[in-house]
Amino acid sequence: MRDDSWEIAGRRFHSRLLVGTGKYQDLQQTREAIEASGAEIVTVAVRRTNIGQNPGEPNLLEVISPERYTILPNTAGCYNAEDAVRTCRLARELLDGHDLVKLEVLGDQKTLYPNVVETLKAAETLVKDGFKVMVYSSDDPIVAKELEKRGCIAVMPLGSMIGSGLGIVNPYNLRIILEQAEVPVLVDAGVGTASDAAVAMELGCVAVLMNTAIAAAREPVLMASAMKKAVEAGREAYLAGRMPKRLYASASSPLEGLIQPG
Repeated sequence: MRDDSWEIAGRRFHSRLLVGTGKYQDLQQTREAIEASGAEIVTVAVRRTNIGQNPGEPNLLEVISPERYTILPNTAGCYNAEDAVRTCRLARELLDGHDLVKLEVLGDQKTLYPNVVETLKAAETLVKDGFKVMVYSSDDPIVAKELEKRGCIAVMPLGSMIGSGLGIVNPYNLRIILEQAEVPVLVDAGVGTASDAAVAMELGCVAVLMNTAIAAAREPVLMASAMKKAVEAGREAYLAGRMPKRLYASASSPLEGLIQPG
C-alpha cells in the first residue's frame, strides 16, 4: 500500500485532518469527537483554553494528552502582532519548549478576517525567535507567498470566514496558492460539512483544519467521523486524478465491435 503520510516541523503524520478544541459541550465531548476524527494534530487557543496557565481549573491537556497528540497552540483572539507573539511565547513556556505554533492575527470581531499587515509582522518576529510557524491567512496568493518568504513552514488560507460554514468560496485562488507554494498548504476556516472537506482535499491541499463544523453539529462525534472519511476520500480522489470534464456525453461502453442492426 502507498505511504501517504505528510511531514511538518520534522514529524510525519498520517491523518490529514487537524481539529480544534473549542465550542464543545464539555471536555468529555471534546475527547470523544477528537478520537472519532482520527486527528493527530490538535490546535488549542491559548488565550481561551487552560493548558496549565490557570492552576485549579480544568486542564484541556488532561483529556488531550501531549503524549498522544501533537498540540498546536494558536493565537486565536489576538488582534495585533505584539499580542500574538506574547501568546506564542507563553505557550512555549507552558509546553516545555514546544516551538510549533499556529499564528492568526485577526482584523475585526465581525468577520474574523486576518489582519495581513500584523500577521506578516508577527510571522517575521516568531520565525526569528525560533518558532515553527503555521499561519492562517487570507486566500490571496501574494500574501501566501510573502508569508512563505518570511519562513512560515505552512500556509493556511481560509476557505471562507471562520465559523461561517460556507465552505470553499474561492477555489480558484486556492489553486493559484497551491501551484506556487513550496510549503504545505492547508485549508483553515469555513468548512461546514463533509463535502467541503473533500473539495479542499481534491484541490490538492495537504490537509484541512476545522473546529466549528464538528463542534456545532447536532452530533459532533458523528460529524467528526464523517469528516475523517471525507478527508480520506478527497485525498484519494486527488491522487487518483479525476476524469476530464466534457461538454457532451461520452458513452461508458465503447461502440467499436458492436453488431450493427440490419
